[in-house]
Amino acid sequence: MSIPLLDLKAQYLTIKDDIDQAIQRVLDSSKFVLGPEMRAFEEEMAAYCGVKEAVAVGNGTDALLLALRGFDVGPGDEVITTPFTFFASAETIAALGATPVFVDIDPVTLNMDLDQLESKITPRTKAIIPVHIFGQMVDVERVMEIAARHDLKVLEDSAQAIGANYRGRKAASIGHAGTFSFFPTKNLGAYGDAGMIVTDDEALAAHLRMLRFHGCQTKYYHDEIGYNSRMDELQAAILRVKFKHIDEWNAARREKGRIYNELLAGLPLTLPGIDPEGTPVFHLYVLRTEKREELMAALKEQGIGTAIYYPVPLHLQRAFRDLGYNEGDLPVAEKACSQAMALPCFPELTLEQQKEIVSVIKKVLK
Repeated sequence: MSIPLLDLKAQYLTIKDDIDQAIQRVLDSSKFVLGPEMRAFEEEMAAYCGVKEAVAVGNGTDALLLALRGFDVGPGDEVITTPFTFFASAETIAALGATPVFVDIDPVTLNMDLDQLESKITPRTKAIIPVHIFGQMVDVERVMEIAARHDLKVLEDSAQAIGANYRGRKAASIGHAGTFSFFPTKNLGAYGDAGMIVTDDEALAAHLRMLRFHGCQTKYYHDEIGYNSRMDELQAAILRVKFKHIDEWNAARREKGRIYNELLAGLPLTLPGIDPEGTPVFHLYVLRTEKREELMAALKEQGIGTAIYYPVPLHLQRAFRDLGYNEGDLPVAEKACSQAMALPCFPELTLEQQKEIVSVIKKVLK
């Protein structure tokens, strides 16, 4: 049987009529930018996260970039983050002229190792970006305590974690601001690019709305150099339809994760480590194995999709070679990059499909 890593068409078919109607509604209105769908989605997301403000932008990378601009991050500053994440988490720091500083990861959760965080703070540090990797939250309350001691800003990169919570608080709601990506493969995905920043800081939100529209508060009157980064109405309308299902879909992903853990128990694999204080949303089901290439080849032969997250840690990326990191500097992240692989994990995945995937894995490992 052919099993993709993610089946977006299967999801679309479950909500086709509502999606089609939402798209038609926007076409009929002929309002395509900064319209009522975007504003309604901002209000819905703010309420969902339990914060005062939500600012819709063009994509998740812009969300990080604008939020850092809102924190006045720039040349000469340092921003601490994890090396085990998508490039955008650190790319946006460098794009503003600041320096990314990497902290190794926890060997169980693969999130930032908070025991090492404070040792990375210097007089140049301006902010911290904890990343909720694969849909499992970092202990942001602890990050905030550390940040408060050093007068630092905290930006939660929640691109993979919409709906996740930690001690009852949702992703993106604890830091000074939080960001989301709505790239199509995310748990809540648009049919193109889209992103969002959420915060309790009303002044910051007002600044971000100006930055996303060329530095304007009033059209054609530019207070500062900004960007063109606005969530279009079609994406907002689509996301509003899908948003109604996010908790249901996340619960289904958690169930797929539970089933994998049960079926794979006892095998020579490192399964996803779950922090008991949090509720993850399994954006990806990532296991670790020394036989990654062998497993991926066997699964591919059976038509089963897999992927590597991530093949190269950020501190060893060519783009960051000038930072001076070497192999062995962040050993836990480096080892994870050599072993991690994702199995199909999406709400529509069936038990039969999961059993087929696991049967292939068992054959290889035996």
